[in-house]
Amino acid sequence: MDEKVSFLKNPEVQIVPEIKAPDRPFYFFAKRAFDISASLAAGIFLLIPMAVVAVLIKIDSPGPVFYVQERLGKNGRPFMMYKFRSMRTDAEKSGPRWASENDSRSTKFGSFIRKMRIDELPQLLNIFTGEMSFVGPRPERAFFYREFEKYIIGFSNRLAVKPGLTGLAQVNGGYDLRPEEKIVFDMEYIRKMSFLLDMECIFRTFPVVFGKKGAR
Repeated sequence: MDEKVSFLKNPEVQIVPEIKAPDRPFYFFAKRAFDISASLAAGIFLLIPMAVVAVLIKIDSPGPVFYVQERLGKNGRPFMMYKFRSMRTDAEKSGPRWASENDSRSTKFGSFIRKMRIDELPQLLNIFTGEMSFVGPRPERAFFYREFEKYIIGFSNRLAVKPGLTGLAQVNGGYDLRPEEKIVFDMEYIRKMSFLLDMECIFRTFPVVFGKKGAR
């Protein structure tokens, strides 16, 4: 296996059963309506704080304000995901790397916004345009899907639904979870997804953010 994915040492093979999103048209209509209205309202409310963050990023280190990266969305469709840049511009000069705690590639201000999850706020645009939802499995790169599928057969089954800004895995450990643990929560979310579960994940996200548990 590629040396760049050093966290995948001697993994045990895990098989994930195929699963489909529930056939509940009204739920998905309500979920999309909430995503549009809430992302628009949050974007307007956070416009000035996000502008301040953008200025501080420019002051802190050379490079662009935003970090744009291709991720896989529902049914494996690629999309460009937006984040505030929190790392040096040469962070992946040697290839894709998984974020680690106290990552040396982070800038000084970048470490702060990553711990507080502020770097994820530009994804409100991804939610508004329909590429993401507020709640769902976190989006990943095709590179990591290929690596995880080598020992988590069916890891890509999580692509049955839109990826989310937060999710069941994020409020149950987030980055502290290994991929083989995350997929369990992702599959549980897809099986049980409902508006009440979405609200539970959103409200449980706040103590996770302010407690900085599982941040990278």
